[in-house]
This record gives sequence, structure tokens and C-alpha cells, in this order.
Amino acid sequence: MKKLRIKFYENRKIFFMLSLAVILIGVLFNVIFGTQLDIQFTGGAVIKYSYQGDLNPDEFAAFVSQQTGEGAVSAQINQNVQNAGGVSDLNNVTVSFGGMKALDLEKQKSLMSAIESKYPSMSFELISSSSVNPSMGRTFFIKCLVAVAIAAVLLIIYIAIRFRKIGGASAGLMAIVALIHDVAIVYFVFIIFRIPLNDSFIAVVLTILGYSVNDTIVIYDRIRENNRLLKAKESLPSILNLSLNQVFSRSVYTSITTFVAITTVYVVGLLYNLPSITTFALPMMVGVVVGCYSSICIASPLFVMWQEKKAKNA
Repeated sequence: MKKLRIKFYENRKIFFMLSLAVILIGVLFNVIFGTQLDIQFTGGAVIKYSYQGDLNPDEFAAFVSQQTGEGAVSAQINQNVQNAGGVSDLNNVTVSFGGMKALDLEKQKSLMSAIESKYPSMSFELISSSSVNPSMGRTFFIKCLVAVAIAAVLLIIYIAIRFRKIGGASAGLMAIVALIHDVAIVYFVFIIFRIPLNDSFIAVVLTILGYSVNDTIVIYDRIRENNRLLKAKESLPSILNLSLNQVFSRSVYTSITTFVAITTVYVVGLLYNLPSITTFALPMMVGVVVGCYSSICIASPLFVMWQEKKAKNA
């Protein structure tokens, strides 16, 4: 039998405590900061302007709120917007109106006139405007949650069928526990970095579901093969340790490669002031690391614990 380098099963409590500590920290941040939903889910309007000079986003948001009569107004600034020709001296400010139905053309014109009067030397220009009906936002949010739930159910069914010879149902359930662990930590990344939950969150969650479960399936497959060959000689925890040591390098190298690629995307997003890219890439970077960790240190030990308990009760 191959000499074991890491005793994963024996150290499972350390892994569980580490995950629990991270989740508790995330819950604490969630209590302190709360959860922000993007207007894609809550409904509202977004207007983007270009301008020159320095602008205080809080003061600008308060001014826009006063002019429109809307209370839930926020402003986000992107400075030194870059394009194919190099760095521009223009800045962008994105104004979000949460919870309202729409900002009609007349209100937009009136707001633009007020901004030009308030900031005459800053060359404000309208770049784009869009709105989302609150009911449509809620419907979209519910559909996204349903999509995640359906994906989880299908994963359980697939794993249960594929690994039925080693306890497929428990393997599927433990894989879902690990996926919930991954989704929770990705969610806390959005909370800690004050990123509103939007379609990027759903995209990250679905991507991590596929990425993490793929890693888990590879490990289960090795456990199944080693169990077939060594069942008469070794206990299931020993087979787990052997299997994890066999796939450990492969899983880590794959995760590092993916992490580097996503980090490159994140850096490019930062350089070119692309929030839609950075709000996807940053949680994905964390998700890739957490997905690899949970497949090795959470799903597999939990699966073996389940099987060991079932064997004792038999």
C-alpha cells in the first residue's frame, strides 16, 4: 500500500472547525453590514454620467435624491476611465435608484439640467440609463434561486446513481453539504467586500457548483476504485486517505491554474475600471480555492463518517 503523506480523515475535525470559524466570521460581517441586493433583484433605475474633475459620491447622491424626491439613491465613481486609446481625463459616476419603477425621460432631462446648474464646470454628459420594474426584479431573483435548487437536486441524483455501489445517496448528500459550504463562503465575500448581490452572484454560484462537484466526483471515483481493490485489506478511512493523497496534487494544480487565470481577469478588470468583471472574478477566485478545499476536506470525510456510522448501526 502506498505510504500516506497526509491523514485527512484523522484531521477532519480541524478542517470542520476551520470552516466553521470562517462561516462564523462571515455571519458576523453579515449582521454588521447587512445584505445588499442590486436593482436587478429589487427593481430601480441606473443612470451613468461622464464628468471631469473631482466629485464626492455621497454629496452627489444626496443632491440627486433631493432633485428627484427618491430616498434610496447611491453613487459609484470610476476614475480615469481607460479605453483603447489610453487613459482618458474623464470619470464616470453611476447613480442607482433602488425600489422605484422607472425614471422617465422628463425626470431625466430635469435632473440633467439641475446637475449642469450645480456643477457647471464639470462637463456632465449622460452615457446611459436603464430601469427594472420591482416585480420583475423579484421574479428574476426567485427564478435564479430555483435554478440553483434544480442544479443541486440534479447533482444529488447523478451522484447517487453513479456511486450507488459505495453508498451513492450519502455521497450525493455530502457533496451538497460541501456545495452549501462553498456557496455560503462566496456569499460572505459579497458581504465583506460590500458587493450588491446581482446576476454575478448567481453566475458565480452556478460556476462553483459545477467546478466543485467535478472535483468531488473525481475523489469519489478514486475512493470507489480503491474500495473495490482494497476493501478486504483496508478500512474505509484508510482507503479515503489513500485516495485523497493520490488525487491531491491533481486537484491543487488544477485549482492553482484556474485561480491564476481568474486573477488575471480580475487585474484587467481593475485596470480598466470594469466593475461587472471584478464583481464576478473576485468571488470566483475565492470560490475556486474553497471548492478545492471542500471537496477534499469536507465532502469526502463526511461521506466516510456517514458510511462508518451506518456500518456500526447495521
